[in-house]
Amino acid sequence: MTPKAVIADDEALMREQLRARLAEVWPELEIAAEARNGAEAVELVAAERPDIVFLDIRMPGKSGIEAAREIAALQTGARVPEIVFVTAYDQYAIDAFEQGVIDYVLKPAERERLALTVERIRKRLAAPTDNAQSALQQALERLAGKLEAPSHLRWIQASVGQQIQMIPVEEVLFFISDEKYTRVQTAQQEALIRTPIRELIAALDPAQFWQIHRSTLINARAIAGISRDERGRQLVSIKGRPEKLEVSRSYAHLFKGM
Repeated sequence: MTPKAVIADDEALMREQLRARLAEVWPELEIAAEARNGAEAVELVAAERPDIVFLDIRMPGKSGIEAAREIAALQTGARVPEIVFVTAYDQYAIDAFEQGVIDYVLKPAERERLALTVERIRKRLAAPTDNAQSALQQALERLAGKLEAPSHLRWIQASVGQQIQMIPVEEVLFFISDEKYTRVQTAQQEALIRTPIRELIAALDPAQFWQIHRSTLINARAIAGISRDERGRQLVSIKGRPEKLEVSRSYAHLFKGM
């Protein structure tokens, strides 16, 4: 019987990349459906009854952990699907992974690492255990507990042309948002993400990243200096960059006395 999977990630490029990698390492696997968020993932799993679900941990609305818990609860009287978290947040998955109940792959999914995950899933599909649902639920409870007090974001998953790159947060000089995208600027490159400033504020270390405008976050370590223009507005200079970023009145107190 052909194994069937559902993929859930809010980034289309990440779904495409994972689909392509799976085609390489598990060509007989059927990708039955793709979800853009956790709620869609729950609905599609209920409709498709897949053998495996690949879930991004952080998705808008309903997280991958929340979706997985609902999926596990849905499977009363039926075999619970294998859960694989495809995530940049490895600290959340290690405990459950070591228990052998849930697998995970770090973004972007590398062929060799994904092949190891596929091998483990195939073995579990070939030899199912009687307490799989209970073990899965317990593992998800542990992960949910970790998510209640997450560490600060360490990586940014960003689009650079047609590729997805993982950018270390400490390398980011500043974030600037417009209506659709947020620009991520490092010393070497510019990238785009869909995460709005308000979500980044909640995920980043406030001691390192300061909001200076409703649409701008700067890395405090990247500040070269503060100046004023002819209208009296404060402007932040960034090390190695030509931009001067405006400080709105609401955040002028950050540079009081400068």
